[in-house]
Amino acid sequence: MTPSDAPHSRWSDLDRPPLNVPALRRGLLRPGGLWASLDVVETTGSTNTDLARRAAEGLAEGAVLVAEEQTAGRGRLDRTWTAPARSGLFFSVFLTPGEGVPVQRWGWLPLLAGVATATGLARAAGVDTALKWPNDLLVAVDGEERKTGGILAERAGNGVVVGIGLNVSLRADELPAPGAGSLAMAGAVSTDRETLLRGVLRSLDHWYEQWRAAGGDAAASGLQEAYAAGCATLGQTVRAQLPGERTLTGEAVAIDGDGRLVLSTDDGLQEPVSAGDIVHLRGAGGGLT
Repeated sequence: MTPSDAPHSRWSDLDRPPLNVPALRRGLLRPGGLWASLDVVETTGSTNTDLARRAAEGLAEGAVLVAEEQTAGRGRLDRTWTAPARSGLFFSVFLTPGEGVPVQRWGWLPLLAGVATATGLARAAGVDTALKWPNDLLVAVDGEERKTGGILAERAGNGVVVGIGLNVSLRADELPAPGAGSLAMAGAVSTDRETLLRGVLRSLDHWYEQWRAAGGDAAASGLQEAYAAGCATLGQTVRAQLPGERTLTGEAVAIDGDGRLVLSTDDGLQEPVSAGDIVHLRGAGGGLT
């Protein structure tokens, strides 16, 4: 099959060129740095699944796996994540915080990845990216909050696989859901995926090393403050859909030392939420998930 009649050819959409793997390796893999290896595959079901399988067999920290296309990308609560080939960044990294960071603090890793991604994109794409607790990335499109990315962290082997998915060049007619968006739609100054990937991975390296040097203490490392500063959920009235079909409504007032969202309810209580689906409520009659 020739490139001209192959709909899935790597050259079939010149607006979305393939990643330059040698250039990425030259820019990111360095002695003493966090990133130890970087592989790019044309297509796969899920980079998280693939990297977790390798981690179970024994994998060095700092492995990065990128897919030009994911056919079975996963989000929280078993939601799927799909997008046209090369229209976004779909990648996973393997981290082993080790004995210096107590396991109970590893729950900060998806929030850390959110801070790192938001700060990396601010520099590389010129787009303000807000964080919706616990792991959604939001951008403004025509004044409206839109989800442009998500993070999924899973225990694997002796560490954690952190997956990040970002809509980069998706157009309005390609969006998977009405509430979705992309960096292009948010007016990004750059949608070059290599530039964006380098920016996010360098930012992740910085925040991870800072957090690990502090023994995983989110306050001492500045992570807790940075997350709260960039969190669009704080100050909002939200509905938390909790495990066991329990629902809790209140104002999101803080992120505590364990990374939990603290809600102030109508009865004056403050309840921390460690897991659940959060809906931002706007006014009496509507909401934004």
